[in-house]
Amino acid sequence: MPSRILTPTVVGIDAFMRDPRGALSHAEGGTVAVFADNAPAFYAITPERLATLLELEARLARPASDVTLDTQFYEEPAAVAVAVPMGKFAMYAGWKPDDDFIRLAGLWGIALTQPVTPEELAAFVAYWQAEGKVFHHVQWQQKLARSVQIGRAGNGGQPKRDINAFSQPDREIPQGFRGAK
Repeated sequence: MPSRILTPTVVGIDAFMRDPRGALSHAEGGTVAVFADNAPAFYAITPERLATLLELEARLARPASDVTLDTQFYEEPAAVAVAVPMGKFAMYAGWKPDDDFIRLAGLWGIALTQPVTPEELAAFVAYWQAEGKVFHHVQWQQKLARSVQIGRAGNGGQPKRDINAFSQPDREIPQGFRGAK
């Protein structure tokens, strides 16, 4: 299985075990990939490179502005874990497409002008839950895009109108009808 090597300096595990300091002293950028059985087993870095990486991480963790807010006005948003199952899975209640779904649909050749409505998503999920088929997350999104495209095709590309909504009457009397001034 091919793998990406993240440094130009590569050494075998036996050579690294014999002289780890020597291998690191010749490492370009302070990083060496240690190979075992023709595949990267691990990476070793110099203390200087580790210090550089830790400083970079600390700098990225700091706010970009020197303006600070009182803690009563500022709460750090909690990191939300993306709950996208790995591999193939059956459709389940609560499944949602990615946040950039409309852009992805465009890449797949499906031009959606409006986001997927909750009704369209609910109908899609209900149908595929009953089918019991398994697909990858991207495949489910492609199926949703195609389903929305087909569903909106008969309605000028717009989401279907809510049949339970009350329409508002027109209160203007056209010129020429009784009661018009």
